[in-house]
Amino acid sequence: MRWLVFVTLLWAFSFSLIGEFLAGQVDGYIAVATRMLLAFLTFLPFLKWNSANSKAVFALMGIGAIQIGVMYLFFYHSFLFLTVPEVLLFTILTPVYVSLLDDLIFVKQFRLNWLLPAIIAVVGAAIIRYQTVSSDFWTGLLLVQAANLCFAFGQVAYKRLAIPSHLTQKNIFAFFFLGALLISLFPAIFIADWTKVPVTITHYATLTWLGIVASGLGYYFWNYGSKQVNTGQLATMNNLLIPAGILVNVVFWGRPANWLSLTFGAVIILASILIASYYSKAMKNKSADN
Repeated sequence: MRWLVFVTLLWAFSFSLIGEFLAGQVDGYIAVATRMLLAFLTFLPFLKWNSANSKAVFALMGIGAIQIGVMYLFFYHSFLFLTVPEVLLFTILTPVYVSLLDDLIFVKQFRLNWLLPAIIAVVGAAIIRYQTVSSDFWTGLLLVQAANLCFAFGQVAYKRLAIPSHLTQKNIFAFFFLGALLISLFPAIFIADWTKVPVTITHYATLTWLGIVASGLGYYFWNYGSKQVNTGQLATMNNLLIPAGILVNVVFWGRPANWLSLTFGAVIILASILIASYYSKAMKNKSADN
């Protein structure tokens, strides 16, 4: 769980950085491809090329392509229609997607014990970000939900991915970013608006942070942490990013916030994580008794 908490704090800055310094200034396709390239280069020194024939490698490339390659293409463009708080608002369904996709695709069995804390996390997030939305509601909503589905699928797919015993996750994680890079390069080359390239030191510094730290280290430790927790904990942790992201937006950029709803919603999200942890311990104790 500590890895997921660490990455949550790391990612809390990403929403504001994208919204404040990149959205509308740097083309989204170019920004995504740049992030993926930097993340891939970060893990390239650790890569074991002799593992290239492993089925896990090709699965990892596919997961990376969907979880962050396709996801970021939707996500970055949502900032053209929504404010940072609105983007955070529309991410509240991610925990439910994580729980349902894991049940439908991998477990083949509906499990209310994981869905319940995910729904509670959504309620907590909704309390924090309930507000009147802008006129671009539907476009922004659809873009963020598409991004949420990609991110949720990648999380559960990586959690279920079998890593060969002779390899560590660090040795093959560059393939995760390679899959995302291949997906993001085509729109960057053929669709992107090349009049909106990074031109300022702020643009380059922001993209460097997002590529190496938020994407490179962030996704490695998030996916690594996903294998250490149960599905319910993984689902609910997705919404802890909402109060953290809003707090950063308020403290560092002076945006207004309703502290009562922020506190109340954050408490409910934390309660959902504790419920998921309780279910996990209860299931382990039951298995031990049997």
